[in-house]
Amino acid sequence: MSIAIIGAGAIGSAIARKLARNGIKASIANSRGPESLKALADELSPHIKAVSIKEAARADVVFVAVNWDRLAVALKDIGPWNGRILIDANNAVEVPSYQAVDLGGRASSQAVAEWAPGARVVKAFNHLVAAALDADPQVEGGRRVLFVSGDDTDAKKTVSDLIARLGFKAIDLGGVNEGRLVQFPGGPLAILNLVELTAPDATAS
Repeated sequence: MSIAIIGAGAIGSAIARKLARNGIKASIANSRGPESLKALADELSPHIKAVSIKEAARADVVFVAVNWDRLAVALKDIGPWNGRILIDANNAVEVPSYQAVDLGGRASSQAVAEWAPGARVVKAFNHLVAAALDADPQVEGGRRVLFVSGDDTDAKKTVSDLIARLGFKAIDLGGVNEGRLVQFPGGPLAILNLVELTAPDATAS
């Protein structure tokens, strides 16, 4: 399974570091081209390599972590997706004001799906700030929680399995509409740094 990241800001870079630390190979791209990512790629070599957006978009699983005002442009003309998985790690906010974007009543992943027709969109990796995402997921006797939502059960299973490989606990919220729970701003689960505690071993004496 090939993995790529489109977007190399705080969230995209945190995802790249988390993959590299767990020995998972991936590519990363941004709007400025591979040369602008040389320092990050050198830091995370040999697991992470810098590529063009079009090359990144051909991976089996593609994280997209781009400022909302650039997202439609970033996704334009990089299909066809043909059922490949797009992990929507974005929040529908204006930068730098962090005011919510008017989506006309849609969940943010619905807008993403419209910009990436044919992709199986899974909302994930968007509800934690970059520092928490980059930190050790094993904490306080448990694992940090990452939420997933989307309408494709198999795609969510793939993303949940990847989350587990990274050391987090995946919690499936449901479909696209349930993804509103983690949308920032306003979602009741947004920015919550939750930990699932490990139950004590009942067999221990």
